[in-house]
Amino acid sequence: MSVIGVLTAGGDCPGLNAVIRGIVTRATQTHDAEVVGIMNGWEGLMDGDVNLLDERDVRGILGKGGTILGTSRKDPYVHGEGFASVAKTLERNDIDSLVVIGGDGTLRTALRLEQDGAKVIGVPKTIDNDIAGTDFTFGFDTAVQIVTDAIDRLTTTAEAHNRVILVEVMGRTKGWIATYGGIAGGAQVILIPEVPYDLEEVAALIRRRHRRGEKYSVVVVAEGVAPPHETEMQKDAFGFDRLGGVAYQLAPLIEDLTGYETRVTVLGHLQRGGTPSAFDRVLATRMGTKAADLAIEGQSGVMVAMRGAEIVSVPLALGCSEIRGVDDDLYNTAETFFG
Repeated sequence: MSVIGVLTAGGDCPGLNAVIRGIVTRATQTHDAEVVGIMNGWEGLMDGDVNLLDERDVRGILGKGGTILGTSRKDPYVHGEGFASVAKTLERNDIDSLVVIGGDGTLRTALRLEQDGAKVIGVPKTIDNDIAGTDFTFGFDTAVQIVTDAIDRLTTTAEAHNRVILVEVMGRTKGWIATYGGIAGGAQVILIPEVPYDLEEVAALIRRRHRRGEKYSVVVVAEGVAPPHETEMQKDAFGFDRLGGVAYQLAPLIEDLTGYETRVTVLGHLQRGGTPSAFDRVLATRMGTKAADLAIEGQSGVMVAMRGAEIVSVPLALGCSEIRGVDDDLYNTAETFFG
């Protein structure tokens, strides 16, 4: 009997449980295989913290946020001895294939394990939608809907008080959430890491709006946008930059340049918590069942991906090759509605 191991690593994301459910149900019901759930990401694989999963364990989790397996940012190549630190768990549990659900950092670690001898299938996970090789990642649609709902609400209060409101959203290096959310919410300006901005131009655009009689402006700011002043970035326990707060640096400058009261709302972790959208539930389910099929087929070093309307497999190395940025055409569409 084939045994599939599955883990979720890195930040949480709406749809993780739907992927797990897809893997477990497809593996056990269609392929008569076993699934071993690895707790708390790479940490559980290093420590041997695993549980056998069956259909009962995944019943009712389709729409649940977070991950029933838990997650962490530990990495066997950073906090362990690489492949040697996980080999015992793989061998002890007779794991034939490891399905790794994670973002770009997690997938790079998965690729290293595959190169060191493990059989690995990757499932791309990030609300940022910035993984190469796939058109969309699950969690992104949910995050965009949360941003859109927030902009809708903030627009009414901005208009009532003749204010400028900056809405800071996630996006460490790329601005997919900001661009999609800004378009869907009708924002007047969208600032993303890929496109340099001129604060004078932003202020001029806002002033022109108000001269036309518009009583408000909403500016969407990706958290990874370059701050107006050089600042020393703080690091978290795992060496990642602590982002968040650039909108608070921009707000007083915009207020000074425009003369209009400017407020800030930082959405933060609201964007990746809670129940996934219908689109993300379907996408995550399809990716999970595809990952189980690939594992049973004995494939390794591949990643499931959405290409058009199809769920396909692509080389795992492709998913790790770059951080995918916002298309120029998409941002040009957004710019049509600036001001």
